This record gives sequence, structure tokens and C-alpha cells, in this order.
Amino acid sequence: MGKQSIDSIRGRRQFLENYRVELTEWAPPVSVAFLVVLIFLTAMLQYRMGYMGSSYVATRDNLTEALQNISPTVEDDINPDKEKPSHSKSSGGETPGIVVPVQTAEMSPKMEEVYTINEDSVGWLKIDGTVIDYPIMQTPTDEQYYLNRDFNGKYSAYGCIFADTDSTIGTGTLAEDYTDGTSPGTNILLHGHNMKNGTMFGSLDKYKDKAYGQSHSIIKFSSLYEDREYKVCAVFLSQIFKKNQTDVFKYYKFYNADTEEEFNNFYTNIKQMSLYDTGVDASFGDEFITLSTCAYHVDNGRLVVVGKRIK
Repeated sequence: MGKQSIDSIRGRRQFLENYRVELTEWAPPVSVAFLVVLIFLTAMLQYRMGYMGSSYVATRDNLTEALQNISPTVEDDINPDKEKPSHSKSSGGETPGIVVPVQTAEMSPKMEEVYTINEDSVGWLKIDGTVIDYPIMQTPTDEQYYLNRDFNGKYSAYGCIFADTDSTIGTGTLAEDYTDGTSPGTNILLHGHNMKNGTMFGSLDKYKDKAYGQSHSIIKFSSLYEDREYKVCAVFLSQIFKKNQTDVFKYYKFYNADTEEEFNNFYTNIKQMSLYDTGVDASFGDEFITLSTCAYHVDNGRLVVVGKRIK
């Protein structure tokens, strides 16, 4: 047992010795191979990290550029890329040779409160004895923005009463001959839904009756700066014509009369089309307000009530 034990021990020692020798002989090439592999892996890792880093920088820069191109006014899906119209005095950038009116008129307290809540508001429309008593909105970059939105910009089938984008409301006062701001255009065109329950411009249908029209003839409109009054001078039915129709009267294309001829063309047509004689006459230099709503006597029909400014 002792000899076998010693032999066994000796045999294991010899085996270990031989193994050690073999390891010693293989150590240099193995070490070199391992080192080569390590260097290769390190190089690949650095390359990959460098590629990822450059990709990240490129992606980051692209995102930054894209974000800079997004309008900061976008707050929700109800208000997509719409700039708020500014009613403040313009500063700088005037065209040489053109006199820019200096805005000195101040907003009336009642309208300033409305404007503070929503800067799209440009006035207030009221007709005594009717449900018409609404703020007037105007969005130059998107005329129909309030077609199906309420005063707060939320969806509403009723929408708001809104001014045509080409209508000039004016930022001055008649008391100062509009030297304290800008004067209104010859015609302010307002649009509103003809609601079946009579709200918005739903009650304009009643103006087809002469007696009703005469007893509700005063239209009150307040801009942000002054109160105005108009008296109904024409009530008529019309329609929205195709763009290529040029031999028809398009009341909705009249905003400013630079000449007496332009004024007379509008005035003569609305008086001829009027459903009855209102007894109210107008002449070159007068201003109008036009209330337009849907009518159903023809496709794209419109019922129109026009008032001449008297105050």
C-alpha cells in the first residue's frame, strides 16, 4: 500500500510536471493570440462607440433643428400652428414713404376684459330684442377657425360669430377722426351659423318680415375701442358662387370702396335685391356692417342683413 501510495503520488506529480512543461511551451503563443484578440475587440468596441456617438450627435442636432421649426404656440390639438393676431402698436419695419398711424386709442374697459380672456376677439355684436349678443372673433391666419369652436377654442357645433379675414375692424375712434389708430373698412363682413334653435345668426330669418326688420333695425357693434351703431338698409337672399362666375354680384367680396364706382356697385345691388324697402339710404363715404348666414333656397344659399353706420 505504501509503495502504491508513493507510486501514485509520484505518478500524479509526474503528470503535473509534464502538464506544467506543456503549459510553459504553449504559454507564449497563447498569450500572443489572446492579446491579439483583446486588441481586436477593444478596437471594435471603440469604433462602435464612436459610431454610436456620432449618430447620437447627428440625431440630437436634427431633433434640435426640427424643434426650432415648430411653432411655440402649439399647445393642444385644438389650436394647430395658429398665431394669435396682434392688436398692439407695430414697432419698426415701416415701409419708407408710408405713414403708419400712431396707436394712441385705448381699449374700452368692457372690451379690454373680453380681449384679456381671448386675444382673438375684435368686438361685440348686439341687437336689442334678439338673442344676438355675442363676441366677434377674427383670425387672419385661419378665417374659419371659430366656425366650429366656442369662445374658449373648444369644439362647438354653434361656433362663434366671426369677421371675415379681409374685413378691417379699425383700432381708432371716430371721435378722433381715427388719427388715434386705424379706421374701419367700408364694410365689415360677419359670418355665423343659422342654428335651428335660433341662436347665433338663427334669428336673422325673421328679418325677411318687414315689420320685424323695422322693429329690430338697430345693430350695435363695439370694436375694442369704440361703440358703433348701424341701421338695417337691406335684407336679401343670395348664394356663394363659383370662382369662375364673374357675371354675378358677390356681396361677400366687398370690403373697401376706394372709388365711388365701387361703392355704388355694392350699394345698388343690395338695394335692388332687398326683400323690401327699408327707407334707409346711403352714399359714398358711408360704412356698412354685413351679417351673413346660411339659407336653403338654393345650394350654398345665404341670407344677408346689411346695416349702414349711423353712429
